[in-house]
This record gives sequence, structure tokens and C-alpha cells, in this order.
Amino acid sequence: MKKIIMAFNLLFVAGLSFAQTNLSTNENYIYTKSCMDGDCIKKSETVQYFDGLGRPIQAVAIKATPLGRDVVTPVEYDEKGRQAKSYLPVPQAGTANGAIYTNPLGNASSAGYGNEKIYAEKHYDDLFTGRVNQIIPAGTAWSQKPASMAYATNADGEVKKYTLVTSWTEGRTDSEISLSASHPANQLMKTSVTDPDGNTSTEFKNGKGQVILVRKNDGTQNVDTYYLYNEFGQLAYVIPPLAVGDSVPNQTVLDNLCYQYRYDELGRLVEKKVPGKGWQYMVYDKQDRLVASRDAKLRAKGQWLCTQYDRFGRVAFTGIFSGGERSLEQSNAEASGNNNVNRTSGVAFNRDGMDVYYDPNGTYPTTGWIKLLSVNYYDTYPAYSFNPAFPSTVLGEPVISDTQNASVNTQAMPTLSLVKNVEDDNWTKTYMYYDKKGRAVGTYAINHLGGYTKTESELDFAGLTKRSKVYHKRLSTDTEKIISQSFDYDSQNRVMKHRHQVGSGPVEVLSENTYNELSQVSNKKVGGGLESMDYQYDIRGALTKINDPANLGTKLFGYELKYFNPQNTTASTGKYNGSITEVMWKTASDQVVRQYNYQYDGLGRLKKGIYSEPGASVPQNGLFNESLTYDLNGNITSLQRNGKNASGTAQLIDDLTYNYTGNKLNTVTDTSGNYSGYPDTSGSTISYDDNGNMIDHLDKGVLQIDSNVLNLPDYIKFDKGLPTRAGTINENVSYTYRADGTKVKKIYNYTPPADPLGTTTSLLSKITEYLDGFQYETVGSKKGSGNLTLKFVPTAEGYYNFENNKYIYNYTDHLGNVRLSYSKSLNGSAEVLEENNYYPFGLKHEGYNALPGNPAYNYQYNGKELQKETGWSDYGARMYMADIARWGVIDPLAEVMRRYSPYTYAFNNPVSFIDPDGMAPYQFKMLTDSRPDANTGWTNPNWLSLGNSDGYGDNIDSAGSGGGGRVYETEEGTVYEGEAAVNAFTNLTKPTYDFSRFNFTQYMGITPQLAGLYAHRAMANYFSTREDLRENWFPERTQSIWKWDLKMRPDLHYMRNGINAVWELKPMSHFMESSLSLKGRHQVQVYADALTMLKKEKFFVGSSSGAPKPFENGTVITDAFSGYRFSYNIPIGTDGMIYYNCLNCQDPQRDPIKQTQPQTANQMGAGLAVALLVLNILVRLIPN
Repeated sequence: MKKIIMAFNLLFVAGLSFAQTNLSTNENYIYTKSCMDGDCIKKSETVQYFDGLGRPIQAVAIKATPLGRDVVTPVEYDEKGRQAKSYLPVPQAGTANGAIYTNPLGNASSAGYGNEKIYAEKHYDDLFTGRVNQIIPAGTAWSQKPASMAYATNADGEVKKYTLVTSWTEGRTDSEISLSASHPANQLMKTSVTDPDGNTSTEFKNGKGQVILVRKNDGTQNVDTYYLYNEFGQLAYVIPPLAVGDSVPNQTVLDNLCYQYRYDELGRLVEKKVPGKGWQYMVYDKQDRLVASRDAKLRAKGQWLCTQYDRFGRVAFTGIFSGGERSLEQSNAEASGNNNVNRTSGVAFNRDGMDVYYDPNGTYPTTGWIKLLSVNYYDTYPAYSFNPAFPSTVLGEPVISDTQNASVNTQAMPTLSLVKNVEDDNWTKTYMYYDKKGRAVGTYAINHLGGYTKTESELDFAGLTKRSKVYHKRLSTDTEKIISQSFDYDSQNRVMKHRHQVGSGPVEVLSENTYNELSQVSNKKVGGGLESMDYQYDIRGALTKINDPANLGTKLFGYELKYFNPQNTTASTGKYNGSITEVMWKTASDQVVRQYNYQYDGLGRLKKGIYSEPGASVPQNGLFNESLTYDLNGNITSLQRNGKNASGTAQLIDDLTYNYTGNKLNTVTDTSGNYSGYPDTSGSTISYDDNGNMIDHLDKGVLQIDSNVLNLPDYIKFDKGLPTRAGTINENVSYTYRADGTKVKKIYNYTPPADPLGTTTSLLSKITEYLDGFQYETVGSKKGSGNLTLKFVPTAEGYYNFENNKYIYNYTDHLGNVRLSYSKSLNGSAEVLEENNYYPFGLKHEGYNALPGNPAYNYQYNGKELQKETGWSDYGARMYMADIARWGVIDPLAEVMRRYSPYTYAFNNPVSFIDPDGMAPYQFKMLTDSRPDANTGWTNPNWLSLGNSDGYGDNIDSAGSGGGGRVYETEEGTVYEGEAAVNAFTNLTKPTYDFSRFNFTQYMGITPQLAGLYAHRAMANYFSTREDLRENWFPERTQSIWKWDLKMRPDLHYMRNGINAVWELKPMSHFMESSLSLKGRHQVQVYADALTMLKKEKFFVGSSSGAPKPFENGTVITDAFSGYRFSYNIPIGTDGMIYYNCLNCQDPQRDPIKQTQPQTANQMGAGLAVALLVLNILVRLIPN
């Protein structure tokens, strides 16, 4: 029998012991052991068993449950060798120490599943063996609710046919659109996916694999998005639903509603236009790195954002300079040669009050510098006068230095990040420190006021935080604040206990977790047992209860979610696609059960939120209803909202009608006649700047909104003749941000209302400072004066109030909304401080359970800080307006979701989605454990930020990808191993293929890193295209191969400038993928992303044994797979060098200023946090 032993993470372990395992010697298996401590006593063990054909038949996680029992996942095949059932993992009654189980399902009923159906079923196409046409999810409730797939070709007249004719202007493309009836029948591949609720999404592709049309239906009409490609295969236009008509869109429609892209002769994206926003421009150097960009506002000022790199392609510094038009700047950039700044031992120049240890001579730009924004250092620590003392240890563990002759040093690691404030010339300086394993264990951040925040972490063998400390001063002369934390883990590294201490105060147990046998958090004791929270889940792992509102007992808050089984079936219909149809809650404040029922249209957009109090003796229905209608782009066209009047009955407080130009909101008119909700002084025209940012909102008394280079509001002026409802006269608000987008200060100037005797007060200021989580405030001082007081610092379960030295705890719901805050009273019991309940789109309920709370703590809806002066909520990249349920700024990642208006919030489904940072919506996933380094529980449906996507997001063939789609072919047979597995994987047409049949470890020459890379890239690309299946099936379908513990192999690439010339280094992003062809030749198809595409005579791929081969008809051919682990800058004969790049690249579509800073140690781990705004090349397998 064949047996493969894999031992991961075994550093300096003398040997392996299998004395405690009982592997079945008459079976084929792969045994994997991951050590979690130095002597491997604490470990994770798994066994994968295979049948005689090499197919997985059972996976055993040894002693993986909290009680030390095995978890088994059986695999079954039909008569044709296809996996027809996919089982959920089944905890066993004990442990067999790795032996195969003869009856793994015997313990299912007592393992938490009860009588549920614990497997999903797949039905296959009779025409193509292995092609799935129906999937029935796990769970008894889903037995009659399948998802189905249909495959066909287009009918005559079904799809419009747009044609482009491209000319060249100023060295870039300019494509004109014409419309010639429709595509003839049978010319396009048509794939339809229908979810369990009958909502269908249809995708049409041409023969090149390019997506031409994505069609959905909102319940009454088709909602179409068209993708138009030029003669070079480049995406030139995207026509969203609202712009689709019977004629070619005119220029006004294109500018207001469509996405437009232009490319240079190298195929690089050089100009683009997001609807409602002016043109944006990009400039590249000879290494095809993005070195300058500007939007419409910067163009009006004659300015550019600039990024300069060192010789290793790492971002050295960023800033703003004055320059000419794009074509001129492109010529200047190309004239700068290699365009690499050199690190110097002494100060090379000073700008904006900061010495810089980089020599920019001969680099672009050479003149016109206006402002420096950030500086990054690597390898060594520069000799600044403000450098803190270098620590030899962090929490007792040695720290590596930058001594170059040391065996382990900081070479290739970020060492110092300098970030300037946008609005002034003050800087934040952040140092990073590492242990002997290269893991970030400490930071020292000198803030813009001269104080500091120092962090220290002790990591265990597996890299988890055992304990940490934070030392903080606002000013260098302040008394230091110290915060200490520690964590306990169980045998599988699930967090058991989290402790917290402020200064020398008592240690507080913030949380203590209990897990069920499926490793889901079943109970959490907060505040040392002050409050106990019970969690329940359905069979698919979706959260169903936080405590029980129907049986709350002495607990403070209970919350229940329903999906397919709402209690009030007259108000909402059960959904089987994951949509939430009902929520119920109760608080200890008044013990009233409250409930929302939700209704959706065919696009998953919320139509109604219907409020009720089901247990009330007198029906209280409709008190806080909210209902909406939308246009085809998702812009809200009307909104009705109820409130509670003085007599306790429902009244209409908002009856809003929205009017637009394109996606820009022109006016909001309220005919309710009620001042609650949106102001009744409605109907004023809203104005915008050239970047699509609101610059006023007269209905709310906002006369002026100024935005900085990051499109963040930094000055707001109010109409002093329009007091607030409380009688306060607002004057203005100003904000200060760092160049990475972090808010550091807010000043609010106002005149308070007169006292009862009519006495008025002069202008006052409220100053708030935000320093690494520590929040300071002064209130009621004369303008520009006053001493700031430290108010609070956040904790994992709420915050610590420094004014009264108390821990405050928050109950949050599934969206992170702060619902109830409480603390320990004098008698030791839990005392409710504040209660918040919200309309679906985030406006707070008024008229019941009003408690004072903490005026300094305004983090409420989605856990975001409410700006009470404007009513906005600060999400980071944008401010959200809950009263009108939309943003006032275009989405920075609008191109990832082109089907939607860039002003819509959370795909218009705020019940299931949240936008954590104002960049893109995420859907909630309940964590199964609460490790401090685990994700927050939010997953982005567009998590593969480049490539094809047909989910809630758009992102079909991102601009610059050349329109290159995947090639799908049917693979016959039942077993895929080695090379065949790699080949078949990339050619799937089956949305939920049986990935357990793909054994990537059996092919000679493929390392685990590379096999993991194949799995990662192929699954990411494929599942991002399936809206209905990505959510339900991605973890389940891919778990058999998604277990690579080692880091993914970085990309290998190089470029030369002429024959036998010195090769220039060519950095690329991490979206490169590489595969083997059936005949062993490495055939590479090259596409470019929104940044660039190489000329064919400049791009070569090769191996160390053969000369590089150039493009052949859009492909590059090499004779061998160049899968070597090169170090940086390896010479290859006389022809050039290999560049070894990019373990942790940033997303190239994010803002260049925000993404050019090294992250802090806690964010960064041991990775290289460098924003490479560079070429994206997808290297795909093309079958011969």
C-alpha cells in the first residue's frame, strides 16, 4: 500500500513519532502532522484515505474536537465514479487514533446534526459526463430546493451586438460604438444558474471566452450589463443596466452611467472614466510600474500623485508634484531609465520638514515636487535623530537587528514607515521589530504630536499571540498608559480565554469561550462572567441565535435570525439562498419582543422592512417600517419610513422621492411634512465636484464640503441660520487625516442653545483626537482652546472608559451593530447603559428605551462612529448617510461592482451585508473560533479582486485584462491526479465540481507550494464567477485541497529591453498563475489588468536550461517548466535576470497613497507590506 507522510511546520524537530497513531496499514493514505509547539506535543493531525483507484474515500481529523474526538468526512461515489453526495464533517464518539472508520455516519445524530440531512447531492448532465446540472444542498429544509445549472447557446435577437472601431489619439485608443441589431443564433455560449429561490443569472460568452452580457431579472424585467471589447481584445466599455437601450449610448449617457477605458500601444490602461467621475490618468515607467496618476480634481490643479521605487521594486516614497498632460509625463517617465531611487547612508534631501535617505537623481519626476506624503524604509533603520532606543528584546524574546554580517537580520523587511498628515506637515513615524524567525513582534509609532504608541507581542511556536502590551502617550510629556493582554488556547489553538489589564489595575477576563463539537462558539462568558452569551447555528453553520429572545431570563439581550422559516409568514416568505427573512430581539430594558420581517426583489435588494411587536397586547405593527424602490442600477427612487409618535402609534416620518442625473442624486423631496428622519426642508439641489463627491447638502444645512486628495471630507461649513433640532447652531467641522487615510483629528465649532433664561453662549469647540485607538476629547471650550481628556480605548468586547476606570461591554448583532452597552454596577450585577435599535438601512429608532450612555462613545450602526454634526457614519474610505441610505462619494472600488451604482450601500441588502471600510460590501460569516489573528467574520463576495465575477459584484474581465476569459472543456473519466489534475482543474464547466477527486500531490516535480498555488488560483477564479454557489459551496467543495500549510510560491518573471541587453526588473502583482500543459510544454497566455500589457518583443519566459522564447501569436512557449525558487536578481547567461517577487502584494486597484505604506507589525506578520501598483499577468493553461 502506498503511504505518504507529510510533516509541516516541524522546525528543528529531531524526529517524528507515530506511537500514538493507529493508521490502517491495509489502506492507502496520506498522514499530515502540523506541530503547534516546539516539541510537537501539541499538534494537528489528519489522515486522508484513498481507494484502489486513488480516490479519496475518508478524511479523518484526529482528536480535532474540543473533547478530543475525531472528525470524519466520508466520500461516496455513484456507479460512474462521480461524487454524488458531499457529507458534512461528522464528530465521532471518541478517537480511533487515525484508523479508518467503517461506519463514520453512525454518530451523526448525536454529534449535533440530529435528524438533519447531512449531505448535499449533485445531479449530473446526461450529455456530458461529469457536468453538474443540479445541486441539492445539505439540510432537510433544502431537500426540495435545489440550485440548477443550464447550458445552451443564444437565440436570435436575444443579445444586442455592439461593435467598436478603434482609432489612436495622443498615443492611446479611442473606440467608437455602433449597434448592429443582435448576435445571430448559436454564436454565444449561454450559462444560466438558478438559485434555490428561483432567481436566475445568465451569462453569455463569445468564442474567446469573453463575457458579453450578464442578465438578471428583478422580478418584473431583465437587468442587463454589457461588456464591450475593442479590436485588440481589451475591455473598452461597460454598459450598466440603466444605460442599456435600443440605441447606442450618447456621450452624456456614457459619461454619466458607463465605464470607459483607453490603452496605450503597450496595452496598458492609461485613461479611464468611472460613471459620474472625471477622467483618470496613469503614467508608467520602463519597468511598467505605475509611477504617476491623477483624477479630475488634480488635473484641474495641474498636479499628479507620484510613487517612486527602489531597485527591488519596493515603494520608497510617494507625494504630489506639478506636471503636464499625460502624454508629456509618459515621455518624461520613459526618459528616466531604470527609475530606481537609491538608499543613502546620509540625508539626500529634505522636504515638508522630513529628511529623506533616498537619492532620487535621474528618476521621475525630476522637477515640480509639491508635497511629500510618505516614505518607506527597508533592510536597515535610517539614522534619524528621533529614532527611539533599539530594543534588544521584546517581552523577553531577542529582536534581530539590521547588522548586515549577522546570520539573521532585517534584510528585505520593512523597518520604518513615515506618513505625513495631508492637511499639515506633521508626521507619524512607525518602526517595526522582528524576532529571530522574522515575525513582526513589535512596533514603535511616534505620533504627529510627539507622543508614541509602542506595541509588544509574544508569539508561540505557531505564531499566535500569547501575550501583548501597548504603551501609549499622547504627548511625550504625558503619563504613560499601559495595556496588557493575554490569550489561552486549547489543543487545536481555539481561543479559550482572553484577559485584559489597564496599567496596574485588576486583570479583567474579557471573554471565555466554549465550543461545540463542530468547533463553533457555543457560549461566551464576558467580563469575568458578568454576562453569558449562548450561540446557536443551523446545519449549514449560519448563526440563528444569540441567547434566546423568547426565553431571555436574566440576560440583557436576545437575538434570533430566521432564513427559510420566518414566524410571520404573512410579512415575509422563507428564503433558501441565504437571505435573512426575519429577526427578533428582546432587551432587559423593557422585556418587549420586537421583530423585523424582510422582503426582497429578484436581485436580492431589500424592498421592505416590516416592524412588529408580536407579543404586545395591543398590536404595535408598522411603527418602524422602511420600504424602498430602485432603478435598474440600484439607485433608490423612493423611501418611506415610519416612526413612533407621542401617542405610541405609527406615523409616516419620511416620504422621500429621489431625482438623479445618472447615478448622482440631484434632489430628495420629502412630502411627509414631518421633521423627524430626513429634514422637511427638502428639495434643494445637491452639487458635486469633478470626482463625484458631494460638495453641499442644503436640505441639512450643509453649505460646503471640501475634500482632500484622498476624497475624504476635511472641511464642512454649515448654515448658521438653520439650527439643529436641539437648537445648536453649527458653524463648521474640520478633519485631519494621515496620507494613508487614517483620521487623526476633528474640530467641531458650534454655538449651544440658549439656557432657560435666554442667556446665549459664545462660540465653543469640541476637539477629538484619534491616536492608535486611544480617543481624546475636549468639550465646551472656547474656540481653539481646552485640554484634551483621554476618554476610552476599544477592547475586543467593547471599550475601556478612562474617565471612570470601567470596562464597558457591547452586545452586537450579526452586522456588528452596537445594540446594547452595559457595565458592572456597584453591586456586581450587569447594568444597561445604552440601547440602540435601527431601521434596516441604519437610522436609529427613537421613542423608546432612551438611555444616556456615554456621550463620547458614538460607535453605533455597523460599529462605525456617528458624526453627530452631519448625521454621517465614518466607515474609513467614505461617510455613509443612513437617513437617505446611500453614500455621498463614489466607491473607490466601483469597478469591482460595475452593475451597481457607485453610491449604493451594501448592494441594497443591509440585512446581510456590511461595508467594513467603505470600499466594498462583505457578507457576514460566523466565526468558529475567536483567535486574535483570525479574520473578523466578514467575507467579500468579490474577494478575488481581479478576474471574472458574476456575483453581487461585477468585475467581469477587469479593465486591461484584454477580455481574456477562461477556456472550459469537458474532461472524461472519474479520477484526476498529477498532471491530469492540474490540466482538468482549469477547464471545468461544472460550478460545483467534486474537488476531492483532484489529488495535486502525486505529480513529480510539483511542490506542495505550487500545488497549493494551482488550487488557490483555479478555485478563486472559478468560484468568484458563481453568485449563488460561491456563498453556499466554496468552503464545502474545496476543503479537500485547501489545506496547504506552507506559503504559496511567488511569481517568477523577467523582462529585457532589447536583444542581449541588460534586463530590467519587472515587478508584477500576485495574480499570476501558472500551469502545465498536457504535453509538458509551458504554454503561457498573457493578459493585462487595468494597469498594463507588455509588447511581445519585450516579454520572455524561460528556464535555466534553455533560451527564452518570445511571443507566438499572443502566447509564450517554453520547453520546460520554470518552477524554481530563485532568489532576487539571478543572471541567466547574457540575456537577462530573473526577478523573484511578491508574497504579500497589496491590491493594485486601491488608492496609491493609502496602499504605499508598510503595515504595522500586527497587520503585517512577517510579510512584505508593499503596495505594488503594477502589471497583472494571468498565465493560464491552454490545452493543446
